[in-house]
Amino acid sequence: MAKYTGTVQRSDLEGGHWLLVTADGDQYQLDGARDLVAGQTVEVEGKVDKDAFGFGMTGPILRVKKVSPAKK
Repeated sequence: MAKYTGTVQRSDLEGGHWLLVTADGDQYQLDGARDLVAGQTVEVEGKVDKDAFGFGMTGPILRVKKVSPAKK
């Protein structure tokens, strides 16, 4: 399982979905994340699903196992 750190954003495309935007500008569409708040910085543990695609088309789909506040 890989860890990704970034800021949570909400996209309203295609019914809405959550995004993780890293400091490098990479975007991941979060699948399985709950209780997120736009603007918070988090660490996401999960796996990028290279075979999946979504209607949001905002980045690769990241299958979330765990979300926690980012360490400062």
